[in-house]
Amino acid sequence: MAERRTRCYHPQMASILSTFILPVAAGAVAIVLLLGLVNMMRGGSPNTSQKLMRWRVLLQFIAIVIAMIAVWAMGR
Repeated sequence: MAERRTRCYHPQMASILSTFILPVAAGAVAIVLLLGLVNMMRGGSPNTSQKLMRWRVLLQFIAIVIAMIAVWAMGR
């Protein structure tokens, strides 16, 4: 008995996610990371460093979710 597999393939959604949205999310993570490093190197407020770290973790989570949705949309 052959097992039938269905693929979820959405080329337009995968293209939009991987071409536009994922690079924006990764760029946002990089910017917040750099802001945190600059703040730390200048001896800035520890509270600001903590806020930036929380933002970075949140943005990384969002970027990973976007990447997983893009992979799903490609049907791989």
